[in-house]
Amino acid sequence: MSRSHPCGAVRLTVRESRGGSAGGSRLRVSAGIAPASPRTGDDDAATLPVSRVRAEGRPGRGRRPGDTFPGMRTGRLIGAGRSADVYEADAGRVLRRDREGVGDAVAEGAVMEHVRKHGYPVPRVWPGVTESPRTDLVMERLTGPTMLRAWQDGALTPQEAGGMLAGLLRRLHRVPAYRSADPGARVLHLDLHPDNVILTVDGPRVIDWSNAEEGDPGLDWGMTAVILAQVAAAGGPVSGPVEGALAALLADPRALTPDGLAEALRRRAANPTMSRDEVGLLPAAEALIRSRLD
Repeated sequence: MSRSHPCGAVRLTVRESRGGSAGGSRLRVSAGIAPASPRTGDDDAATLPVSRVRAEGRPGRGRRPGDTFPGMRTGRLIGAGRSADVYEADAGRVLRRDREGVGDAVAEGAVMEHVRKHGYPVPRVWPGVTESPRTDLVMERLTGPTMLRAWQDGALTPQEAGGMLAGLLRRLHRVPAYRSADPGARVLHLDLHPDNVILTVDGPRVIDWSNAEEGDPGLDWGMTAVILAQVAAAGGPVSGPVEGALAALLADPRALTPDGLAEALRRRAANPTMSRDEVGLLPAAEALIRSRLD
């Protein structure tokens, strides 16, 4: 059964979680290695991706249902992440608000519209319709499961997930940069993983462009590979399937450059939201990736 997804609610990384409502292990995506959202009535909500934790009946921070903007009225809170809340809006739209005030919704919306105009599958953005353009982003509301959820539910194999991520990266890197004068620069997502892809009836759509930059595509491949490899390196029941997805991602390893991998590892190690244990997995993750490259 499809559902509406509060697109772009959080910036996420992948990790394993034991327990869960069925007592087993599941692949988990959580907000930057930060604590999961509090329980809100779902079965074992803390083991679900943050974007799936239902927020109905919970007051939002900094915004109330019914608040109005020019030409738009917001509704109930439908999603909450590490730094953002997502509200229903009118006409099939959602409003995402950065609670921390550190993001740049103007820049994020601009890159989304740039890639969309080049045929890349992202939600449509409506700029300039809120009173807080730096923190508020109005987007098309998407219906369908995340790639992660489809994988968990058995509707998508690890190999299919890895192959889809590879296809989305290749397609993105055909989009030219819109600011850089370097002819080799391309738009980079830098957080493309299974919980940032929504599987709609029209195909996959990529969300959460808050990390987007322009540069060498090898870095984008490196970031996705390292995120998956950290999960595989952690061991446990999900390591095999995630390693299968990593193998499919790197079936043609030429796009992952040595410089791109090195920079991705450096950025992950420097990420202030990562735990010591997660940083400690990076050498094993690197070894796993290099074994695929060899």
